[in-house]
Amino acid sequence: MQKRRLGRSDLFVTPICLGTMTYGEQTGRDEAFAILDRAVAFGIDFLDAAEMYPVPPKRETQGATETIIGDWLAGRGRRNDIVLATKVCGRSASDWFRDDGSPTRLTRSQIFEAVEKSLRRLRVDHIDLYQIHWPDRVVSEWGTVPSRFKPFTPAMDETAIEETAAAFAELIAAGKIRHFGLSNESPYGLMRFIVAAERGIGPRPVSVQNAYSLVNRTWEGGLAEIALREEIGLLPYSPLAQGYLTGKYRNGALPENSRKALFNRLQRYEKPHADAAIGAYVDIAHRFGADPVTFAIAFAMNQPTVASVIIGPSAEQQLKSNLAAAEFAWTKDMQAAVDDLHQRFGNPCP
Repeated sequence: MQKRRLGRSDLFVTPICLGTMTYGEQTGRDEAFAILDRAVAFGIDFLDAAEMYPVPPKRETQGATETIIGDWLAGRGRRNDIVLATKVCGRSASDWFRDDGSPTRLTRSQIFEAVEKSLRRLRVDHIDLYQIHWPDRVVSEWGTVPSRFKPFTPAMDETAIEETAAAFAELIAAGKIRHFGLSNESPYGLMRFIVAAERGIGPRPVSVQNAYSLVNRTWEGGLAEIALREEIGLLPYSPLAQGYLTGKYRNGALPENSRKALFNRLQRYEKPHADAAIGAYVDIAHRFGADPVTFAIAFAMNQPTVASVIIGPSAEQQLKSNLAAAEFAWTKDMQAAVDDLHQRFGNPCP
């Protein structure tokens, strides 16, 4: 795999990133180790985690994902071979992340507490890419790029973007993190962080990790131009629409041990007209003689501004079709076909 530069940074990453959000809940430690071993043997050198993981988030398991990764890194001696990314929580009412029981905010003190805890769980002395998982400010909708704008009232206690940015600059100066990224961000938020950096307040973001898939191309409406002009890499998450684009939930199917069967938290991909769109994309993959998993990941990997696509297999057996996207030949005919469907269905799952 030819590596891609992440933004303007000195990080070069594989076009597939291994997401780990199931480790410690849906995926046990031994299975997680097997996935990590096989992915790295294939050539993947980019891992993404978060202090919130595993999902669904809860007090009893919080931090387990980073602990598993830390044990694997130490046990295999692979720290120097890996670009390691993790994330700090944005605004939430959850009171189990901070020692004093505070709801999560992107204040300097909370960011510093979060990074120290992640470093300990990961058993490393620095994090290569430290990302804001979602904004501190109130936004229109989760993911911050809805198909239709929903009015909101800003909170009185929102942390200024400049305060948050300055904290990340301190962490870089202290050598605890190397680069700064965003996630679930909007054009407004991305530009505010860029402007802050240009004013000497905080580092420039090198990446944005947003949902992006065949059924959610809202990134292209405003963020893509910013990313192109400002040289910021997209790290698409949920390229398989949390499993829907595999076709496994088609016609009401509910596979045993699937995320929907276990947690029923996939409402983002169960909106009106989503079924028809998902079915059409699965069909078009078959029309081209492709596995729908490989086809969907290859689509994301071959779009402008994409640096690395985050896959999230919960079992080792799922890796084969995920990793096949790295060697899949994406054609102009495929692009034209999915663009035609997008013109018809739009973004049913923002």
